[in-house]
Amino acid sequence: MPLDILVPFWGDPGFFKQTVRSVLTQDNGDWLLTVVDDAYPDRSIGDYLAGLNDPRITYLRKEHNEGITANFRTCVSLATQEMLVILGCDDILLPNYVDTVLNARKAFPEADIIQPGVQIIDDDGRTVTTLTDSVKQRVIKPRGTAPRVLKGESLARSLMHGDWLYWPSLAFRTDKIREVDFDDRFAVIQDLALVLDMITLGATVLVEPTVCFSYRRHMASASAEKLVDGSRFDGEREFYGRASRQLRTADWKRAARAAQLRLTSRAHALTLVPRVALSRDGRTLRKLLRHAFGV
Repeated sequence: MPLDILVPFWGDPGFFKQTVRSVLTQDNGDWLLTVVDDAYPDRSIGDYLAGLNDPRITYLRKEHNEGITANFRTCVSLATQEMLVILGCDDILLPNYVDTVLNARKAFPEADIIQPGVQIIDDDGRTVTTLTDSVKQRVIKPRGTAPRVLKGESLARSLMHGDWLYWPSLAFRTDKIREVDFDDRFAVIQDLALVLDMITLGATVLVEPTVCFSYRRHMASASAEKLVDGSRFDGEREFYGRASRQLRTADWKRAARAAQLRLTSRAHALTLVPRVALSRDGRTLRKLLRHAFGV
């Protein structure tokens, strides 16, 4: 059965073409690609996709810009296959991605979410190492060299200590992701909010260590821009408060405590303090310190 690859598009057409080429060059051609254009001002990608003349590719353009959360919902609603991926329009699939995900699905049919191995690239496509990703992959992420299925409170607690998942690389069982919805209150951290909702309903996560995905990290992203002015942490604080209450309701007390502590989120805010202090932006500095030391 083909893998549904859905791309909510709003961004750089050049990066987007690299993303599409990475789909076209998969070792396993058993995929369907659906691109949902959120009324981006540059209409060139429609012509580009039409020129590929590939029956596996579908292109849809919205009449009006609806925002990323609405476009995520649209993508999920359009899936027709058993497994789906919501691929970022600037990320890259390595040639073995489809094979890795489909083989993992066969080997671990109980898995509802698949997290494959990820490498980090910069604007120029070069593999890089960042502090954020070193912490995610070497400190927070559960250790192990073999595929393993995680579930329940221990999984939730791990993710509340720090989000080690890479959203655009995740493959979901379509029926399971449709049991929940994206939360409009959390524009930047909505991916973790949705995954947590799935986990509290019993969903499992397969960690498949085979590296098959390139996650592009660059300062032009929406999340990076919100880091600069501190607004991202307002949403994070609200999310972790909601998560703590949700986990206590599930009687997952240790996971709820981890959400309340939000240690890596606090540490992340602290790493930005020197930069903001040098800019003499008192308002943002207060936001960061409140997030790092507040309750």
